[in-house]
Amino acid sequence: MEIVRVGTPGAYQGSLVVRARCPACRQRAMFDNVGDDQRLNIHNRNAPTAGQRRCPDPECHAHLFFVHVDGKLLVTYPPETIDFDATDLPDGVRSALEEAIKCHANGAYVAAAIMVRKTLEELCLDRNAEGRFLWNRLQALREEVILPPELFEGLEDVALLGNDAAHVESRHYDNVGKEEVEIALEFTKRVLQAVYQSSTLLARLRSLKKGE
Repeated sequence: MEIVRVGTPGAYQGSLVVRARCPACRQRAMFDNVGDDQRLNIHNRNAPTAGQRRCPDPECHAHLFFVHVDGKLLVTYPPETIDFDATDLPDGVRSALEEAIKCHANGAYVAAAIMVRKTLEELCLDRNAEGRFLWNRLQALREEVILPPELFEGLEDVALLGNDAAHVESRHYDNVGKEEVEIALEFTKRVLQAVYQSSTLLARLRSLKKGE
């Protein structure tokens, strides 16, 4: 989310332009003003200011609430999330990934790591990759899908991140933070794109050739 101050300093209505990814339709846009921004303590000019904006898409119009100090963002609700393409993802995979992203947006990084692991479990389930533990299922996944070796190796690292977070008796789970989760999410998104979405792009390309 980006806040840009325009107009006369000290003004509220129309003084802040908010650019953000909509929490509902996930499109980036310049949000419409909804009423006046209000300082939380009218007797303190340095107090935080609260405001609300609305997605400009008439089919969405989702509300976004935020608090800032002189244009410096403090908090948003709903929080802005990492974008991802849900095209052709099975329901179980999509649901787990969405929850991982929401946990990350709310700063629940251990929970996010666990849900990333859940996303991989759903991937293995959908592709009939069986095994006692997730690591075993990821090994079996090599026989079910075609991926570059680097992606398979990365999947194993992502799975270990989830295992560390899931076992509270391990001291390592305390080290799961924002950066680790963001890398794990980005890597997982690329794997899902390769497994589920590359064929869709290929089909679109071939359809263009048939049209010619």
